[in-house]
Amino acid sequence: MYDHQLYQFINRLLKSETDIAGVDNSFYIRFLANASNIGSLYHELYSGHPKGKEVFGQLIQTIIRGYKDRPAVLKERDDEKSAEEHWFLSNHLAGMSLYVDRFCGNISNLASRLDYFEKLGVNFLHLMPLFASPENESDGGYAVSNFRKIDERFGSLEDLRLVQDIMRKKGMYLMLDIVLNHTSRQHEWAEKARAGDVHYQDYFYFFEDRRLPDEYDLTMPEIFPESAPGNFTYVEACGKWVMTVFHSYQWDLNYTNPNVFVDMLDNIFFYANLGVDLLRIDAPAFIWKQLGTTCQNLPQAHTLLRLIKQCVQVATPGMALLGEVIVAPKEIMKYFGTGHYTAQECDFAYNATQMALQWDALATGDVRVMMAAQHEMLKKPVGTSWITYTRSHDDIGLGYEDYMIEQAYWNAYEHRSFLKNYFSGNYPGSPAKGALFSFNPKTGDARISGTLASLCGLEKALDTGDAGATVLAIRKILMMQAHSFFIGGMPMLFYGDEMGYTNDYSYLEDPGKSYDNRWMHRPVIQWEKLKRLDIKGSPEEQIFSGTRRLLQIRNQMPLLADLGNLTWLTPHNIHVASFIRFNRDKKLYGLFNFSDQKAFVTWYIFKERGFPPRRLFDHWQEQYHEVGEDHEYFILEPYSFFLMEGVDR
Repeated sequence: MYDHQLYQFINRLLKSETDIAGVDNSFYIRFLANASNIGSLYHELYSGHPKGKEVFGQLIQTIIRGYKDRPAVLKERDDEKSAEEHWFLSNHLAGMSLYVDRFCGNISNLASRLDYFEKLGVNFLHLMPLFASPENESDGGYAVSNFRKIDERFGSLEDLRLVQDIMRKKGMYLMLDIVLNHTSRQHEWAEKARAGDVHYQDYFYFFEDRRLPDEYDLTMPEIFPESAPGNFTYVEACGKWVMTVFHSYQWDLNYTNPNVFVDMLDNIFFYANLGVDLLRIDAPAFIWKQLGTTCQNLPQAHTLLRLIKQCVQVATPGMALLGEVIVAPKEIMKYFGTGHYTAQECDFAYNATQMALQWDALATGDVRVMMAAQHEMLKKPVGTSWITYTRSHDDIGLGYEDYMIEQAYWNAYEHRSFLKNYFSGNYPGSPAKGALFSFNPKTGDARISGTLASLCGLEKALDTGDAGATVLAIRKILMMQAHSFFIGGMPMLFYGDEMGYTNDYSYLEDPGKSYDNRWMHRPVIQWEKLKRLDIKGSPEEQIFSGTRRLLQIRNQMPLLADLGNLTWLTPHNIHVASFIRFNRDKKLYGLFNFSDQKAFVTWYIFKERGFPPRRLFDHWQEQYHEVGEDHEYFILEPYSFFLMEGVDR
């Protein structure tokens, strides 16, 4: 809806502060095009706040300042990305997520490791939290005490700018985290609040007594019931209770206060102007709290994210947004935007459900639960994308819904119990070597820790010297990676997985980490191990070479861009997941055997979608196959997969 006063206000500011007919014309057009959405979203949240109108003026100034502070080289890159239209959907992008200190010591050392990523085929780096965080109260860097200062353990802002400049010249992309939900209790705002400053106490959720916290607790779940039970912490210095959903040292920010939103948006622009291509918004499901609810996935959280997206599109349009939401598929879809804001909220989300379902299929050798969930995942809007992965820094949750399990004729509770026992190595015959994380004795809920290699059986196979088990473990690792690379989205490797790192138990000797077994799958890289990559046939060489080959195949095929072109094939065998990726004149068939036995599918699988090919070329094994008769079988060896392109009709 046209708002004359709003447009006059913005137009007057832009005329006085920018060259609207010259170099800043694109910014001027973007701002006017998005002004109504910015105004309506803001007022949806803050029209009833006594300072709502005043702070709205500050919001407009913050957007203008975010643009004006943007370096010229980044403005040029904005234009290049805009010309590509949805640059982040490209099949040429492949990422890796890593802890800088555990990967290579510090940010400066990262510059000398960029050739390693180029050799592998990775051009998109997610550097895990880098900003100042108290050493023994960091939650892996997600308890930020200063959003604009690199933690001295990693280096400095200048180090980051230098590395980012080298990356940009190499055609590489950068992803960083911003923690919107909370700050460290050692953040400047928290320290002022602790000292009694009422202005900054309103930046958090402070309470005089336990009456309201107790009411909140009636409907709010516990996130870490073992290590951080409860949702509130008593602050002795000011004699009040503060909301701390994650850990006692992480104070939840109060976004019902518009000053909090504007100050955090200013931090978002600071990250954008460092050269961040994709900003990972940590835990956005939690950013709005309301009494009587779970305080998760509330409508206002979506309004906040849409408002952030509109502001970023205006000031720093080359930066995409990733919402880190690990929730049920129906809830994940909402974070891409709905209604008028479809594909206008988060550009990316983690395909966490698919990740967990792959592990389900690997443990059971049965893909029926995975297939039962696909109708939900296919609802993702065109113009948005997934981060696809087999393993991340976090634990593996089993967050898919019971009905998906029941469609495979299994009892949901017993099935989840089996999976937890299987991957923690407590099921008879299981090759996995993981651990349960955040076990809740009240509910039996738990998540799973462990590296990709250890959960696939490589650690146990190497420990016992079992050559056959080692072969199978490597097959599993590459099959799992291939499946995540080719189903649509940007693949994101977790560092160490590309060379088969097994669990790192050194975290047990660190008092700041020993309470959290997720550190077992966050290894300290021993670079001497790189020599193993030159030993033909070593597990490290096989996994690295196989991963590189998969990324090369993906990079060479435009139909693997995430353009909503995935169709799952009718299940012909409960052990085999199969799909088609297609464009106007090409089809790629993916077939994956999740079983430890040979699997058989009829050749009809390649014909059911019309225009069947006569020959197929498997890009993985580089072999041609003649398509057989409908009653004949195509055979898949245990844990094998095929990436088959039809080469003629």
